[in-house]
Order: sequence, then structure tokens, then C-alpha cells
Amino acid sequence: MSFYDLYLQHKDFDLKKIFSVVSPGSIQNSLERDLLDIGQYIQLISPQAENCLEGMAQRAYAITRRNFGKTIQLYTPMYLSNYCENSCLYCGFNLNNNIERKKLSLNEVEKEAQFISSSGLKHILILTGESRLKSPVSYIKNCVKILKKYFSSVSIEVYPLAEDEYSELVASGVDGLTIYQEAYDQEVYAKMHVSGPKKDYKFRLEAPERGAKSRMRNISIGALLGLGDWRREVFFLGLHAKYLQDKFPDIDIGVSVPRIQPQVGDFKPISMVSDKNIAQIILALRNFLPRIGITLSTRENPDFREALIPLGITKISAGSTTAVGGHTLCVEHLQKYSQFEIQDQRSVDEIRGMLECKGYQPVFKDWLNF
Repeated sequence: MSFYDLYLQHKDFDLKKIFSVVSPGSIQNSLERDLLDIGQYIQLISPQAENCLEGMAQRAYAITRRNFGKTIQLYTPMYLSNYCENSCLYCGFNLNNNIERKKLSLNEVEKEAQFISSSGLKHILILTGESRLKSPVSYIKNCVKILKKYFSSVSIEVYPLAEDEYSELVASGVDGLTIYQEAYDQEVYAKMHVSGPKKDYKFRLEAPERGAKSRMRNISIGALLGLGDWRREVFFLGLHAKYLQDKFPDIDIGVSVPRIQPQVGDFKPISMVSDKNIAQIILALRNFLPRIGITLSTRENPDFREALIPLGITKISAGSTTAVGGHTLCVEHLQKYSQFEIQDQRSVDEIRGMLECKGYQPVFKDWLNF
């Protein structure tokens, strides 16, 4: 059974009906169990659980310390290109947006790599707009060849690939895959993705499985919060993450919970997601999936990011930019055409100092190739 089959089994789940019978007592009983099932996870994302966040937080903190210690892995994104073949209403790289398009040359890739590596970071996430024409697999492989000289771990966040293409990239040195479904609700997904290859919901949904079969070392999934009802989206995100953990127990599975931020085109969220909602989501995921990695990006502001770290976060970005060549190509008109606005603009050294002051060990490198 693929996750798409599992999605179809649950797509008509009446979450509101389930929420209607949740009580503080049932939530407390769930928090006293060693392992939670999907029904208990639903309780933790219910409206009633908003009044139980303290208990959820205490358990989440203990689980995180037990499984991860006081360590936070650091990484930064590196944008290779902003060419895209999709019209996605919420994205600054939408092919219909009148922005300057840029693709890094291999020399520019090396300059970016040298700069980022000099900060001490050894984990990098490379991104392209979703254009096979402008950023073919061959181009990504050539970039990875350069990046492996500077980084011990290279992850990709690119358009969905076939299994043999993921295998080809793994052979070239890629060890991580990040791919967000954006919206799990298939009807919402269809409305948000107007045209382009990304309209293929099923092909995207099953990309993490293809990556896992190609022997990626770690895979991260997520939903872009604000496109639909967040409780429904987070239900499917948790279901998806558990499915992947159960099916591929030797692969590190991670999740991310990004919120929509301002970008070119000025798309406004369809559904508002508050800071309290984000906290509840992270706590529910940590309590449900004790071994899951949880990433928090620079989409969130510095104070909020710091407050969330003890609740279950294991990985954060630092020194981030969402512009192509944003680390070394200090061209003002290019910076205007970022994918979205980031809120935490602190440098790697500033993030490291913050973590150390809070008693955390910032991890710059936890993977070696032999």
C-alpha cells in the first residue's frame, strides 16, 4: 500500500466529529501512555487540546531530551535557480510573476559553497525552482560534485523525481531529500496549483517513498500552513510521517511546519495559523512521533524560534537567504526576488551563540562519508 492509498482511506475522515468527543480527561490519558496511536494524535491536535499545552509541553520536552539530548543541528539553504514551470498561487517563483530569473553558474556555486562553508556549516540544502528544463538532473549532479568538496551532507529540495533519478543523485553524493506536499487536502491542492507539472498531486505525494527506495539517508516532509484547515493538514502530515517511519525504519524521517510568509504576488493565507497553533502542532508531533526530526525555519521570528526550541525542535536553519546566490551575489535587484521573506536574519555565529547561551550544543556536522 502506498501513502496515496492510505490518504484515500482517510480523506473523508470527519475530524470535527472526532474532536466533538475529546475531553481533557482523554487527552491526559493519552499523555500518560508510552506510545500514542493515530486516534490519540488526533486528540492532541483538537481544539480542546489548546487548554492542555502545558502537559503536552512537559512530555514533549522529556521525549526530546531522551532521544536527542540538548543538541540542535544547523544547516542553511542555498538557492541554485528560481526558474519555474508552475503557477502556484502562494509562491514568489510562480512562472507568472514578473521577476528576474537567475541560475547559478558552476563557478558561482563554488563561491557560494566557499562562503557558506567558511561559517562552519557542513550541512547544506540546495533548492531550485521547479524547472526540469533550466535545472535538469545533470545540472544538479554537477553542483553536488562541487558541494561535496565543502560539505559532509548535501540535501536537495527540487521538483519531484523518478526513483532512478533519485538513485542517480544518491550515487553522486546526495544523502537527504526535502519535499513538501504543500497541501494534503487534494481539493485545496488543485486550487493552489493552477498549472504546470506540480498539478500532479499523486506523483508529488509519493516522491518521499521513491527517495526512500533510492536509499536517501534522511527525508523531510511538510505542509505549507495557511493553505487549508491546519488541523486537517497536520493530521495527514503526522499520518504520512508515521507511514514513512514504519515502512523505512532505517531512514531518518523529519517534518517541518512552515507558515506562509509575504512574497512577490502578495498571496494572503486562506486559513490563519497563530503562534499558539504552531506550538500545539509541534507538541502534538513530538508526542506522537518521539524519534521524528522537527525542523524550524527562518520563516519564524527570532523570539518565537527560541521559545519553540525546547518543545521538540531538532534542526534549525541559520544565516539564511531565499534569493539565488543570496550569500555572495550581493545584487540588490536579485535580493528583491526571494521566494519569500525570512523573519530571522541572524548569522550562523549569532545562532550558535544563542544556542550555547541556552545550554544547547549546535551541531555543524554529524555525518561522514568513508
